[in-house]
Amino acid sequence: MMLMGEGRVCVVTGARGFAARHIVLMLLQSGSWIVRVSDLHPSIKLDPSEESGALGDALRSGRAVYVSADLRDKAQVINACQGAEVVFHTAAPDSSINNHQLHYSVNVQGTKNVIDACLECKVKKLIYTSSPSVVFDGIHGILNGDESLPYPKQHNDSYSATKAEAEAFVLQANGRGGLLTCCIRPSSIFGPGDRLFVPSLVSAARANKSKFIIGDGNNMFDFTYVENVAHAHICAEKALGSEATGEETAAGKAFFVTNAEPIKFWEFTSLILEGLGYPRPSIHIPAPVLMPIAHVVEWTYKLLGPYGMPVPQLTPSRVRLLTIDRTFNCSRAKKLLDYSPIVSLKEGLKRTIESFSHMKAEATSMKRDGSSKAAEYLGGGKVADILLWKDKKQTLGVMLLLFAAYYHFFISGYTVITAVSKLLLLVMVFLFVNRILPQSVFGYKIEKVPAACFEISGDVARHATIAVMSIWNSMVGVLMSVSRGKDWALFSKVVALLLITSILGAFSTKTFIGIGILFAFTAFYAYEKMKTG
Repeated sequence: MMLMGEGRVCVVTGARGFAARHIVLMLLQSGSWIVRVSDLHPSIKLDPSEESGALGDALRSGRAVYVSADLRDKAQVINACQGAEVVFHTAAPDSSINNHQLHYSVNVQGTKNVIDACLECKVKKLIYTSSPSVVFDGIHGILNGDESLPYPKQHNDSYSATKAEAEAFVLQANGRGGLLTCCIRPSSIFGPGDRLFVPSLVSAARANKSKFIIGDGNNMFDFTYVENVAHAHICAEKALGSEATGEETAAGKAFFVTNAEPIKFWEFTSLILEGLGYPRPSIHIPAPVLMPIAHVVEWTYKLLGPYGMPVPQLTPSRVRLLTIDRTFNCSRAKKLLDYSPIVSLKEGLKRTIESFSHMKAEATSMKRDGSSKAAEYLGGGKVADILLWKDKKQTLGVMLLLFAAYYHFFISGYTVITAVSKLLLLVMVFLFVNRILPQSVFGYKIEKVPAACFEISGDVARHATIAVMSIWNSMVGVLMSVSRGKDWALFSKVVALLLITSILGAFSTKTFIGIGILFAFTAFYAYEKMKTG
């Protein structure tokens, strides 16, 4: 592979990712590198700002070249690495994607291919973008953690587990064939170009879901401005192989990288929301109250995920993540990489907010699609359409079904066994008729119900059992904490919850459900009419 111009050649994998774009820009701005911008897509598509900026100029002049490479294809990776002196390996799937096979194939197998390509192409240095999540078990907080923290026996998710495995391979490769390696663990990256954190905050704010604080709101976090992440990678490249004999070296080590300005997670979130014109979160919800609900949501997703249910935001791991400390000591990076933040947290926040000015509350109406407040409360989907009477026939149909079920199970006076047996009889008659009917009746196609709809796989049964166990263990954990007699705040929350439950228990199940159905089909509709009237 030939490139125009003179200079040292480096490769950036996953170069169209959030942090990687800033690494590419910093390498180009240094003037010392010819940069191979490597990513999965067949060709590069620049944003307007990139087209007229440093990257566009570099691609036109030959100081940068785009190379399409799938990390899972070793031949493509070797092609991208030929003649390179340094590889910055940043490529990884989106951490929010719930797909173990994808994470393993890219993070583990892909990283092995990168290491093999470096060895075959005689690359001198490999800097891997890892994650602090490699030392996080998903349960216990980390306060001022350093690199002595071991990998946990159980990780929070597939992304973290596979990143840890890949990191271990990179560190083990140090010294093989003259290759020097190290790993950068940037904590909670933010800044211009972010496509996950800020957009998700704004989306929640527009849906009126950003008013809640999970837990007491005092958990500390380390955030890292994206330019500081890029700077850390440049520092790592300079540090590798530059140490004097006998001194401690950067090679073969991992490094936590932060802004070195720990801040309360919810304060950081509030500063971004306020900067974009949205209200700060203010309503506290205790984690023990949410956790049982989160377990049910997670169990439901495991059951219905294969049938198209979207990945839920409320899960036990997410509740824990939003309520624990996650701060890291980057002294090793300062000592061995000569790293220190070049952009302060305050300045980073300012630049981030300015870069998302198009998402400000006053720039776009929170009712941009014509939806009402009531629709936003209900999530704006089919449930909202039904409860707000958007399609009266559909709403009446659902109401009739609910009231039929309500009558069948509560008003009729049947025992539970009788009600269930009658319901099963109805289902059996329906399935029998459905099976004997021809494929088409009077021109209407008859959809046959497959037997698979009623089967429960071993995985589903196992997940259901695990979910029940998790809920039980969470309840036992709360009980044990209360029994120690030291956590008065938790004791007060449990007492309040039980009192509310006992008050609700004064109503019969029949009355409670009946009122609930009537409320659902009248309250939201009345609220919408009041607001629009």
